[in-house]
Amino acid sequence: MLVIRRRSGESLMIGETVEIEILECGSSYVKLGVRAPKEVIVLRKEIHITGRQNRLAAQDVSADEITRLLKTLR
Repeated sequence: MLVIRRRSGESLMIGETVEIEILECGSSYVKLGVRAPKEVIVLRKEIHITGRQNRLAAQDVSADEITRLLKTLR
C-alpha cells in the first residue's frame, strides 16, 4: 500500500485520467473529490462489497426456486 500525505486542496493522480482531490479534513473524516472518465466506475468500498455479495447470492438461486417464488408473488 502506498501512503501519501496530502492537505486540503491538494490532489493525487491514479494513472492519466483519475484525480483524487482532498476537499476537506476533519478530526475523524476526510472528504474526497474524484474526477474520472464516465467509463470508470467509482464506488465506496462497502457498496462494492455489498454488490459482490448480492451477485454471489443470486448465483446460488436455481431456476426452480425463482419459478416457485414468482408463483408465490402472483
